[in-house]
Amino acid sequence: MKRLLLFPVVCLLLQFSYAQSRDEAAVTQAVENLRKAMVDGDKAALEKVSDDKLSYGHSNGNLEDKATFVGNIVSGKSDFVKIDLSGQTITIVGNTAIVRHVLDAETNDGGKPGTVHLRVLLVWAKEGGQWKLLARQAVKEPVK
Repeated sequence: MKRLLLFPVVCLLLQFSYAQSRDEAAVTQAVENLRKAMVDGDKAALEKVSDDKLSYGHSNGNLEDKATFVGNIVSGKSDFVKIDLSGQTITIVGNTAIVRHVLDAETNDGGKPGTVHLRVLLVWAKEGGQWKLLARQAVKEPVK
């Protein structure tokens, strides 16, 4: 009898684990889509991956909404030549994903070459089966 009761519990745990890993894979892909769209300056891809209520925070304290974020990338005002992400973690709670990583990038903002090394927090919301970037906040890496 105990074995019969244990079987449904194990099945539920396996199903939850599978769903969690499937969502983690989808969020990982969404982060990659965002990274690529930022490097390419791809307006359609940036708009597709961003939530309409996006709050995009820069390490200097500037905040942008979706239109400003997309416009600054597409115009080259904020130009990422190369973006490397490392140390990424993903935590999923319901239809929300919290992503943290380190971002190292080569930039050419307004034609001025530079580099950035940031810690980034992304908040993704699942809408209609798609993960959309809802919020982003970057901070400068502490000097050691």
